[in-house]
Amino acid sequence: MDPIELATGDGLVLRAWQPEDADDVFRACQDPLIQRWTMVPVPYLHEHAADFTGALTRAAWATETSAPLGVFDARSGDLLASGGLVALDRARGDAEVGTWVAPWARGRRVAERAGRAVAHWAFEVLGLRRLIWRAEVGNHASKLSAERVGFTFDGYVRAALPARGGGFADGWHGVLLPGEVCDTPPAWVAPGGPGARRAHALSHPPIRLPAGPGTLRTLRDEDLDDVVATFRDPDTIQWTSIPLDYRPEQGRDFIRHAYPAMWLRGTGAGFAFADGDDRFAGTVDLRISALDPVTAEVGYSAAPWARGKGFTTEAVRAACAFGFERLALGRIVWRAHVGNDASRRVAEKVGFVVEGVQRDSCVQRGERVDGWVATLLPGDLT
Repeated sequence: MDPIELATGDGLVLRAWQPEDADDVFRACQDPLIQRWTMVPVPYLHEHAADFTGALTRAAWATETSAPLGVFDARSGDLLASGGLVALDRARGDAEVGTWVAPWARGRRVAERAGRAVAHWAFEVLGLRRLIWRAEVGNHASKLSAERVGFTFDGYVRAALPARGGGFADGWHGVLLPGEVCDTPPAWVAPGGPGARRAHALSHPPIRLPAGPGTLRTLRDEDLDDVVATFRDPDTIQWTSIPLDYRPEQGRDFIRHAYPAMWLRGTGAGFAFADGDDRFAGTVDLRISALDPVTAEVGYSAAPWARGKGFTTEAVRAACAFGFERLALGRIVWRAHVGNDASRRVAEKVGFVVEGVQRDSCVQRGERVDGWVATLLPGDLT
């Protein structure tokens, strides 16, 4: 297969790498995000760039095992990104699109624009029947670019990708078929669209947000004793599904994995809330519905020493505002076991409208119980 050059109508040139590109590739691959989300060698040496733009590129095109392309600005000639096809199998009719974007080119939708051009070429010239776009779970920017091209993602695949240092990482696996290339991004993921806003927010979880007399912040290891004490408290046990006899190792796993996984997978957002001295005062989270992407369910728990002081109400209010403004939610649902008056008072102060009782709607340690349900719309937030 002979190396090709593609010119797009929006100012990009995609061409096979040349040895003289090595300096720019070396400079780009010093970027922490490229090293975080791709498998480029770390540390990335100039000899890696020279080999990539020289012998590896020549061999790839000659053997038709991949089609590595550099992406350049048509006017200035500046390197913007790496694109092209990897894992190319012309006999089977499929390949994977592989990209990284140089740090100085971000914010210009380069991966999307280059990916669209590669997809057209792959289907219309090479006659491929399927393209794949894989990204490690948490790389929301890459997934967003693929969705704008038309790739469809259905959940994530456990241990789908090799991880740096050995082992495997969970991955998103998108598929594009002939006739599905989107020359105009779908509204959900278009610039300014709800999916684009959400992807940006999930890519940059806030370290701290104001919440009345306290703050929302990330959970940290030094919260462990307070987390365990809260989840062993009799009121918490009575009204939640927290495991009985909550142990420190469960608290440590919760701190290090539960909320970080929500952010990475895009399934929701979770915070600790803290008092004026930054002591842990409780948790609040928004869990996005898998069936309705503009709906999330709010959950919260308060440390015994923080109850009745306004911290929980302000934390829930701040989390819901974040959900509407940054996660593009249109509706937030609150549920609680019938009789949990303290939780209901918090929800009603925030603006939730109680809609009634749902029979057997809550599950607690294998038993089903009746639950109150309420909803909050953006205009309801008080």
